[in-house]
Amino acid sequence: MHFLRLFPRKSLLTWVVLGAALSLAPRLAHAEALLVVDADTGKVLEAQNATHPWYPASVTKLMTAYVTLKAIKEGRLTLDTVLTVSPVAASQSPSKMGFRPGTQVTVDNALKMMLVKSANDMAVVLAEGVGGSVDGFSGLMNQNAQRLGMTQTSYVNPNGLPADGQVSSARDLAMLARAIIRDVPEYEYFVHIPSIRFGRKITQNFNRLIGRYPGADGFKTGFICASGYNLVASATRNGKRLIAVVLGASSGQARAVKAAQLLERGFGNNTLSWLRPSLGTVENLAPVDASPPNLREEMCSGKRRKPASDEDEETIAGNLGSSSGETSLTFFAAGLQPPLLKPSELIAAAAAPSEPIPVYTGPTRTGPALIAAVAADADKQSRGKRTRVAKKPEAEQERKGEAKAAAKDGGKDAKSEKKHDKKPEAKVAAKPGIDKHANAKPVAGERSAPAGDKPIAKLAKPKAVAKPADQKVVAPRS
Repeated sequence: MHFLRLFPRKSLLTWVVLGAALSLAPRLAHAEALLVVDADTGKVLEAQNATHPWYPASVTKLMTAYVTLKAIKEGRLTLDTVLTVSPVAASQSPSKMGFRPGTQVTVDNALKMMLVKSANDMAVVLAEGVGGSVDGFSGLMNQNAQRLGMTQTSYVNPNGLPADGQVSSARDLAMLARAIIRDVPEYEYFVHIPSIRFGRKITQNFNRLIGRYPGADGFKTGFICASGYNLVASATRNGKRLIAVVLGASSGQARAVKAAQLLERGFGNNTLSWLRPSLGTVENLAPVDASPPNLREEMCSGKRRKPASDEDEETIAGNLGSSSGETSLTFFAAGLQPPLLKPSELIAAAAAPSEPIPVYTGPTRTGPALIAAVAADADKQSRGKRTRVAKKPEAEQERKGEAKAAAKDGGKDAKSEKKHDKKPEAKVAAKPGIDKHANAKPVAGERSAPAGDKPIAKLAKPKAVAKPADQKVVAPRS
């Protein structure tokens, strides 16, 4: 009240407007969207920029999985259907499996590779297998988005790689996660696989809540420079399931911690819920008419230069293996929830031990045939590495050798020239009739001068003979 007496009404109105603008400024400057909802009822428990348009990045693959699983449920294909990697699929940017065109893979294995490793090539394989082409499948994705009420969403490709028109929002992504739980519950296990093994390589799920946050049971991560680090996550506690969405976080670690914090607040807000104003349901959140923020400068410029891949440094480190899983193992093995650990401590801990699910190329196999298929893929990996090392190039090794030789010869030339420059021609000419080169032994590689010719200077191999590294002809790679 004392504040109100200090300003007339017009000034008060001005201050109210300025105050509102200042309260919004940190959100816009921070460029982040947060949302947590009840999976069963759709009730919004917390929201920040939840209806602001955003680049979804690899979270797009949730819709790719949803459309594929709906097609399976409707009998249009099966998990055992064999699909072929096309040149278009093989040409996708990382993260990907890297299979050559013509490689065959089942729908089941393609889904696991796409959702755990976030393989962009497998997303295209599924798209072409279900929709005939990337464009045809994108049409199916958009039809499903409209049917689900995802009015802020538009799809151009099935993997979320940068493309004009590939847009969504935290609101729409929470609605999609609810649809997966509701419409294809029998296939929901695809979104919470802890890890996969292809050949000898084990890949941990990029969703760092899996195996770390108690009750975590889905969904998917995403990253491109323009979007920042995105995550749709879910967890269940005491029969209550929540969905958290984080868009625009600064790292893979940060998005997981923020999601865990949202979930913690969501699970613990029952005590004073009657004091908080209702935010309604996720479907009723009002969309914001704006352009998606572009975080490229913040995420990928200067020292933070990154590829458009979800394989952030923390995940890569985790995939290399960790020997310190005792803390997580104690809690998870005992079926306990660690109430004294903060979300940041939970996410920083090693994931609970789990047996990686094997994935492989070719048709569906079981028993000894499955073991043989996994071994065959491992052998291909080994042979591929040996081939790459062998090819590393004869041409490149030759170039390096020639460059080294040229540098060495160049040094000799410089010394010889310097020595030769110390004996000017004028001094030699002062003693006519004396041929100081007459009895000189020829330098290796030189021809003897015929009678009457001018003497050949005793120099190392001339510069003209040395083949510079940048002028050699490199054999084309196979």
